[in-house]
Amino acid sequence: MRFVKKGWSLLLVISLAWLTAACGMSGGDRSEMDTVRVVEVTHSIFYAPQYVAIHKGFFKEEGIDLRLSNGFGGDKTMTALLSGEADIVLVGAETGVYVTARGAQNPVIGFAQLTQKDGSFLVSRKPVNDFEWKDLKGKELLGQRKGGMPQMVSEHVQRKNGLTPHKDVKIIQNIDFKNLGSAFASGTGDYVQLFEPVASKLEQEGKGHIVASFGEDSGNLPYTVYLTKDHYLKENPELAERFTRALYKAQRWVANHSSEEIADAIQPSFQDTDQEILVTVIDRYKSQNTWASDPIIDREEYNLMIQVMDEAGELPGQVPYKKVIRTDISEKVMKGSQ
Repeated sequence: MRFVKKGWSLLLVISLAWLTAACGMSGGDRSEMDTVRVVEVTHSIFYAPQYVAIHKGFFKEEGIDLRLSNGFGGDKTMTALLSGEADIVLVGAETGVYVTARGAQNPVIGFAQLTQKDGSFLVSRKPVNDFEWKDLKGKELLGQRKGGMPQMVSEHVQRKNGLTPHKDVKIIQNIDFKNLGSAFASGTGDYVQLFEPVASKLEQEGKGHIVASFGEDSGNLPYTVYLTKDHYLKENPELAERFTRALYKAQRWVANHSSEEIADAIQPSFQDTDQEILVTVIDRYKSQNTWASDPIIDREEYNLMIQVMDEAGELPGQVPYKKVIRTDISEKVMKGSQ
């Protein structure tokens, strides 16, 4: 009888161990994580919700081992995707339009949105009281790369305010993105279009003054989205859904937490950035609703982007919304989160 009891005890232990293991494989404690290689167009506080998803463990909760790397520009980032070095890229939606218009053999699809406004600011060399965009007339502006969304948005804003880009405003475009801040600090140009935290750092150092926001004056756009190859979504529908769910968790978390709390959450990704700068930048982005509140890439925002590209003479051809954008994944995630 003693042996029978021991047998039952052993069976119970094994059963409990099996149940514990089975529970550990569900939800966010998956014993096997799916690796997803993501290349971001640049490393910036502008993408705060993504870093929240990483450091708050939202990707891990969805069983995703996110491998993030910096693409250092739109061209290199898209090359990483098309060559198979990346599974997903975080980049401007306009790059998807360019690739699609060229008739790429492997179509790319935007399936989730991160930012909905331009994240750059106009920095003046001298303080300007009550700045108006017409003040740029006759001035030198250190601009962004031709064909990139920041430059096209800049020209869009200038046109909205009665200026003719490159005629009323001299736009300098022969300086690399990473060197714009230092070039301006050394004396080049009257104004510069900068992303954060460079803009706030220049202001903190007394070398520049933020006088306007391109994002506030341009309207909502699918400014930064997650793109991948069409076949990747077809082969990994459930994984794409989990990826989007992690992003949506972060978007809601950001919407419901203070700038200080967001700064604390993303600090590991910006260890060389002063906490005060982090809070200042995040507060500025939150105040102008820079980050999308959900992952759906809206048709109206896409149409405005096409308009901005067309105005700049950079639209390579008509690319219908549904040819480069999918919303079904985001819609399913949002419906399941209600």
